Amino acid sequence: MSIQTKICGLSTPESITAAIENGASHIGLVFFAKSPRNVDIETAAYLAKFVPDSVQMVGLFVNPNDALLTSVLNEVKIDIIQLHGDETPGRADQIHKTYKRPIMKALPVATSRDLLAVNAFTNSVDYFLFDAKPDPNAALPGGNGHAFDWRILKGYQSPKPYFLAGGLTPDNVAAAIQTLNPYGVDVSSGVESGSGIKDSAKIASFLHAAKSA
Repeated sequence: MSIQTKICGLSTPESITAAIENGASHIGLVFFAKSPRNVDIETAAYLAKFVPDSVQMVGLFVNPNDALLTSVLNEVKIDIIQLHGDETPGRADQIHKTYKRPIMKALPVATSRDLLAVNAFTNSVDYFLFDAKPDPNAALPGGNGHAFDWRILKGYQSPKPYFLAGGLTPDNVAAAIQTLNPYGVDVSSGVESGSGIKDSAKIASFLHAAKSA
């Protein structure tokens, strides 16, 4: 199966078009007010019109309450719910059962011990996203452009398909894929020209590099 490619934190029709035209399999929209990539529901619903059914729409949430999830999912075509906070396995399972969407759980990784968290979520989620563990004082749980030692995952048999994230760029994504053979790769800050500002040329370069790995 070809590598799945997720471009996250898109906020303009131009960046979404660049992702789709260059073969992205997943488009990520951020619903987290503290993020420079945050989109409101009206904007998200508008952006979703540019995404064909063949491309999966992922909604990224950080410790969301039901009110936020309901308001977004009622108005925006979201295929997968990404949980990028401190959600428990029980909460992930509750969201899955309530909203009938596949769940992608982001887990911060710094050492191999961090992979033990996977076990508790195996029955609650459909995908994992392994991201670099943020600095304790970081304002955002992801999208910080930091990589972790990918060798931690070499030979790792995840119980669910996983996306690799954290510090990926057009320059290193091919090596990451060749090293780990993940189900998918995820990028946000690695294809930006500034905080929250996506660069269409970088998006194209990233996707071409991933597909040629």
